[in-house]
Amino acid sequence: MKEYSKQHKKAWEFDAYAFWVRQAGKPEERARKDAENPRAMLKQFADYFDGFEGVKVANICGSCGKKAIPLALLGAEVTVFDISEENRRYAMETAEAAETSITFEVCDILEIDLSKYAGYFDTAFMEGGILHYFHELDEFMKMMNSILKPGGKMICSDFHPFTKIMDSLNLERPTMNYFSTEIYEGEMAHARFYDEETRKLIPRCSYRRYTISEIINAILRNGFRLIQFDEHPSWENENLPGEFTAIAVREA
Repeated sequence: MKEYSKQHKKAWEFDAYAFWVRQAGKPEERARKDAENPRAMLKQFADYFDGFEGVKVANICGSCGKKAIPLALLGAEVTVFDISEENRRYAMETAEAAETSITFEVCDILEIDLSKYAGYFDTAFMEGGILHYFHELDEFMKMMNSILKPGGKMICSDFHPFTKIMDSLNLERPTMNYFSTEIYEGEMAHARFYDEETRKLIPRCSYRRYTISEIINAILRNGFRLIQFDEHPSWENENLPGEFTAIAVREA
């Protein structure tokens, strides 16, 4: 495991289970919400799937299962890959309470077991802002290509690179030169929800943020055909970009 991945693991296992209970409810409470309308829980991402029943989905950095469990309830065969054992605990308890099942692999995304998962998945799905955790985007995209079947789809949704120069999502992240290639240390995503004293104790993460062209070119360089690129407004200000979704297909 890379040194920066070890750093991220410490950050994402800090109080994570208790955090999800506070934010999303106890597993049985979250399960009830997921089961009521799983498609709605997927939000806009539901429209990027061609179908759900029997589709093998790799949920990359799937966190506490907030999208994996609705996908499973809709009939998908979901495997979450995430670095946090605390996230796994919450996700698995929620899946059980929702009377569905998911597989959850606790690992570094760049070290997914290809003896088991090479060419295995129909869809690789990621959302919520994960690319900045990887210092070499080509390594990441190469792994996504490796786990997909020929013709498989990658649904990659992330924070819009505009957020490098303006905190349009109000995530309390530092802004910088848009073209900066700097790797820097910063707070993990949930730190802003804690009191100041606890906030100081949370392990920091090591980030690399990308431009639109860096993201698109990494997709194209690593065996994908880009078929769609959508930009979405910020949930804080609809006049500013906040997120994007790239849809790409693994070449045969």
